[in-house]
Amino acid sequence: MNVNRRMFLGNAGLGFGSLALSAILRGGESGVNGLPHFAPKAKSVIWLFMRGGVSHMESFDPKPMLNKLAGKSIGETRFKYVQDRDRLKKVRVVVVNDANGQQRNKLYPLQVGYKRYGQSGIGVSDWFPHIGGCIDDIAVVRSMWTTDDNHGAQVQFHSGRHMLDPRVPTIGAWVNWGLGTLNENLPQFIGMGPRYFDRSDGHYLGPAYDEVKLKIDPKNPLDYAQPPADKISEEEQKLGFGLVNRLNQMSLEQYPGDSRLEARIKAYELAYRMQTSVPNVVNFDKESEATKKLYGFNQKETRTFGQQLLSARRFVEQGVRFIQIMHGSGAAGAWDQHSNLKAKHSELAMQVDRPIAGLLKDLKSRGLLDETLVVFATEFGRTPGSQGSNGRDHHPYGFSVWLAGGGIRGGVTHGTTDEIGFHTEENPHYVTDVHATLLHQLGLEAERMEVPGHKRLEADFGHIIKDIIV
Repeated sequence: MNVNRRMFLGNAGLGFGSLALSAILRGGESGVNGLPHFAPKAKSVIWLFMRGGVSHMESFDPKPMLNKLAGKSIGETRFKYVQDRDRLKKVRVVVVNDANGQQRNKLYPLQVGYKRYGQSGIGVSDWFPHIGGCIDDIAVVRSMWTTDDNHGAQVQFHSGRHMLDPRVPTIGAWVNWGLGTLNENLPQFIGMGPRYFDRSDGHYLGPAYDEVKLKIDPKNPLDYAQPPADKISEEEQKLGFGLVNRLNQMSLEQYPGDSRLEARIKAYELAYRMQTSVPNVVNFDKESEATKKLYGFNQKETRTFGQQLLSARRFVEQGVRFIQIMHGSGAAGAWDQHSNLKAKHSELAMQVDRPIAGLLKDLKSRGLLDETLVVFATEFGRTPGSQGSNGRDHHPYGFSVWLAGGGIRGGVTHGTTDEIGFHTEENPHYVTDVHATLLHQLGLEAERMEVPGHKRLEADFGHIIKDIIV
């Protein structure tokens, strides 16, 4: 009977496809408790992920020492030795030679200048002047590290596990699972932008906790969500829903307490409501021209990303828990500059800098920044040495992310890399420390979020970055 109902709904215009349909099958249920473990400082998260690997030295951790040492190899500097992570001894850096016996990766000078912004005086690259103008609301963590030196690190940053490890839920899925819904008319975990590698989130939590993929198109923001007008009318669709609901209620009377059936009933109801609620959120007709300009709608380079960020603010206003926005097309990600770093990084920074600053300013002006946690992240940084004549390679040993809003202390930096951005020195943080901090601000204890039969590693839980919390 259930198969026939699903087929009926598909004909009625709700053939969301396997991913989207299963992602709402438990849309009306609460999370692990339906409530936070303790009083939260944030209600929602806007997760901005730059795919490919942003150069930390040419964004939020400027290293003028590179200009002084440009052309030298690591082996010719004092940075050929680094401390191990336990700070117990010095370890010699492995220097790789090319086929001619010459040391590779000569230190490469900064490709852009930087300025100190705000009362905090934090240095930010000239490629990010608008975000620099918001620096007093931002906490920059300059001591991130990970273990994957290829773009599977995108999976690792979201899940905490190396791509070669068994798949586990991502941070967006854990938030969705842990807190439940604030708005029964909308999905609680929304994704926008390009995504490759592992495209699932829930894994052993189930596909109900995957992101629901959206597009900025009021006429068709969610694939398969609109009924085909040439096949069924709105009135016919309502009749179809009514019939399926009565059939489900009859089964519920026959099998009382069947939680899966109750969830399915709620899911079909959510699916119907989403048909009108989602398009309304991504329709910007009622936004002022000043607001649109703030997000960069009037500039072709910033318009697309600005539309995604404005929709994120609108989803937050409607109670969506986790909005995940990926930037950078291509399998590896557009920020992956093995060559031509100066031209490409400056172009990509232009696309995101103004819209992100607009988002922060807009949230703050509306009183939403206090309860919305904004995260700017990337899978790893770039090497202080050159690759080829004008690029930088992948660099997992030290890079930067930043957080703002939701009880995060603004105008601070935390952790350091050495003077050339080579290795973390003070307060190193594995990627799940960002997860633990985010969950804490949402009122959740990572250690209490376990599923029977699925053992989590200590590293999965992470450690709260307490120094950046108000």
